[in-house]
Amino acid sequence: MSWLTDGRLHFGLGIEDTFIPQSGPGERALDEYELTEHYEQWHGDLRLAADVGAEFVRWGIPWHRVNPSRGVWDWGWVDAVMARFAELGVRPIVDLLHYGTPLWIEREFAHPDFPSYFEEFAARAAERYADIATDYTPVNEPMLHARFSGEIGYWPPKLTGESGYNTIAVALAEGFVRSQRAIADILGDRATFVHVDATARFAGDVDGGHRELVELQRAQSFLVEDLITGRVAHDHPLARSLARTGISDERLTWFREHAVQPDIMGVNYYPRHSTQLMEEGITHAGGFVDPWPVHDDGVAGLAELLRTYADRYGAPVMLTETCVTDTPEVRVAWLDESVACVRNLRAEGVDIVGYTWWPLFDMYEWTYRHASTPREDSLLTMGLYDLVESSEGLARRRNPVADRFALQAGDAEANAAR
Repeated sequence: MSWLTDGRLHFGLGIEDTFIPQSGPGERALDEYELTEHYEQWHGDLRLAADVGAEFVRWGIPWHRVNPSRGVWDWGWVDAVMARFAELGVRPIVDLLHYGTPLWIEREFAHPDFPSYFEEFAARAAERYADIATDYTPVNEPMLHARFSGEIGYWPPKLTGESGYNTIAVALAEGFVRSQRAIADILGDRATFVHVDATARFAGDVDGGHRELVELQRAQSFLVEDLITGRVAHDHPLARSLARTGISDERLTWFREHAVQPDIMGVNYYPRHSTQLMEEGITHAGGFVDPWPVHDDGVAGLAELLRTYADRYGAPVMLTETCVTDTPEVRVAWLDESVACVRNLRAEGVDIVGYTWWPLFDMYEWTYRHASTPREDSLLTMGLYDLVESSEGLARRRNPVADRFALQAGDAEANAAR
């Protein structure tokens, strides 16, 4: 039995690990570990997580750094971080792909060999850290991944439209399957797979003029998980779209024959941008600065989506990311409300096994990649620790959210001991 399915509610944190190392005219590389100085401050950062009672940390291996060119591997920095996890007794849930590929992979996810490259990376990581890390998220948020890289052309390889979305989604899904199977071959029944996706719900003109778009985006939000779990056949809502964009029956058959399942289904939910408001002239109101009300609808949306994923995939669920970008007082309020929601659902019989505040410390908005301003202009106040510019680099300053998280995590530990 996985430690995550022992009947307890486990509390953890995440360290923002988006990596888009490619750059071009008007674009900077986006490496959140570099921006937050985690590459330098990793030793203390993990201590911060332990200090507030986190049992686990969702943490990503920077593929572009450990595999800087084809066939070249440099694990030194990751070795040290993994040893620190073991020293502190905090479990890493390892993100293998949090958006970016190494620079040497031309056309990134659209490269025909991307799935095999990713499979090799996963196998090497699992083998190297078999004594420390047994919990893996092969691909984080594949729905957003496919949308940003394959539909709206925002991230490399900058495909667009229906064909672009399907191309990236299928490539990610194949890499997902191959990587999970490779890790399972190495770790056996010690492996736990936490599948994680962004979530989307819809409000406003859902059944009227925007009905067709809502149905499309709702189906797209499940597409990668449906592919990897063998659920895409001729009756799938996107079957015609896949066929129309060149995805053959043979390829879909491969997914059904090689299906993998989540041990835990992770739900990423942000009360200000997981709801898409469908109104005239507005088809997507998501984003870190979305004015969607936190308190009026946020908890109802969280409960709806946790139930949806539990029912759809038949696995225990975990809230794998949540927060609001606001003052510490607003963050504390959302922490209390969202934890209460999770506990109420558990009392009703929904199998929720974990709660993750994301991130441990502040991060920088993804729009930094397309800006030319200093990093502090892109700061997002989201964490238990503020990032504060100083002459010696970025200081980590504890704020009231950390105290409240520690209290909630302590309550869970106390209840488990009774």
